[in-house]
Amino acid sequence: MEAFFSGSSSVTRCFPIDYMELTERVAVPIGSCTVTSFPVLHPSGAPSYAFRVELADKIFAYSGDTEWTDVLAEVAAGADLFICEAYFYETKVRYHLNYKDLLARREQLGCRRLIMTHMNQDLLSRLTEVKVEYATDGLTIVL
Repeated sequence: MEAFFSGSSSVTRCFPIDYMELTERVAVPIGSCTVTSFPVLHPSGAPSYAFRVELADKIFAYSGDTEWTDVLAEVAAGADLFICEAYFYETKVRYHLNYKDLLARREQLGCRRLIMTHMNQDLLSRLTEVKVEYATDGLTIVL
């Protein structure tokens, strides 16, 4: 934490913070959940991961920032909800997905519900054209 946010480790928090190192593709119990991390394609100074969280009979998956990688189909397979970044409408930018590529690969994902997030103005200005659910400020999701 200190390496990325100088001084942050000395700030007094009003809640506990615990750190745990996750091994790629190994399901780890954390509280009442099971969390599995998957490597994705987005340089950030540290490895970047997508996550799959299982709780009771529900599965939530999250892409994080990444360009397309077949790992995303593994992360989303059978998930009740997959929240996936889609930065542009169709412009291809290294290390990020766009709506058109995500839509073209929708069936590969194998998730019940897909919600796009991390959209820039290019995609936000064309939301009337999209055929995929997208996140909005204040959105509440019930699984």
